[in-house]
Amino acid sequence: MKFDEQLSEDIKVVEETLKKHLSCEEARGQENIYDAVKYSAFAGGKRLRPVLTIEFCRACGADIQSALPFAAAIEMVHTYSLIHDDLPCMDDDDLRRGRPTNHKVYGEAMAVLAGDGLLNRAFETALQPGVPLPAETVLRAATALARASGMDGMIGGQVIDMEAEGHMLSAEELQNLQDLKTGALIRAAVQMGCIVGGADEKQMAAADVYASRLGLAFQIQDDILDIEGSTETFGKPVGSDAENRKCTYPSLLGLEKCHTLVRNLTQEAVEALSAFGDTAFLRALAESLATRDH
Repeated sequence: MKFDEQLSEDIKVVEETLKKHLSCEEARGQENIYDAVKYSAFAGGKRLRPVLTIEFCRACGADIQSALPFAAAIEMVHTYSLIHDDLPCMDDDDLRRGRPTNHKVYGEAMAVLAGDGLLNRAFETALQPGVPLPAETVLRAATALARASGMDGMIGGQVIDMEAEGHMLSAEELQNLQDLKTGALIRAAVQMGCIVGGADEKQMAAADVYASRLGLAFQIQDDILDIEGSTETFGKPVGSDAENRKCTYPSLLGLEKCHTLVRNLTQEAVEALSAFGDTAFLRALAESLATRDH
């Protein structure tokens, strides 16, 4: 199957799994929270993290059905982080994926609750009964997601990001920020796919290299697009980093060096895949992210 076809198939499966686990069939007066949650969860997006979970499970030679609850869970966590990131007390953004942000449609209080609801539903989904996996495997995968989502992961990165506004960071400080804020969830996505897929130690180590290089390249490309992109293709206002006085890779290193870094990091990610069998999709995915315009 060609890369674009496989990606579309993966995204379709993720969408179906999300719909199943975000159903409001049992709602008893709280339907509005489901509306707010689904507004952001089904607003489009690349579905990068759940696709990574699915494809690393596949690269390990395992049935991807076992990975679907974890794929859905990490997309819920990612979506919750975007809802909260857009709030006036955080980045104060009005547009996300070409549409008004959650709080602009449902109000700030409901947006906070929608994010909270997604975080909780993520772990309900990951830890649901009936998954055909050993309990220890389920716990390892869920723990990887919890750690990456918390104070030593994504939330920690967000704290550093907020406190860094208005002053320049060193290259090491900026890499630490992005390693937590963006990289942690990407590594968790890959780790969960490997855990569920039964990867050995060599494969786990190689997957971590792929994830760390891919995550950094992804963030640098995001920073580049905030300067070179357009609101129409990027899906959110460009120039917001400079407006919020954020330290980014282009502000620290310059655009030319950033373009080179994205290419080099992508190559390193691709080379790390040698520990697996058929990795054509994962190679193509890394290369497509390096040249994306949104």
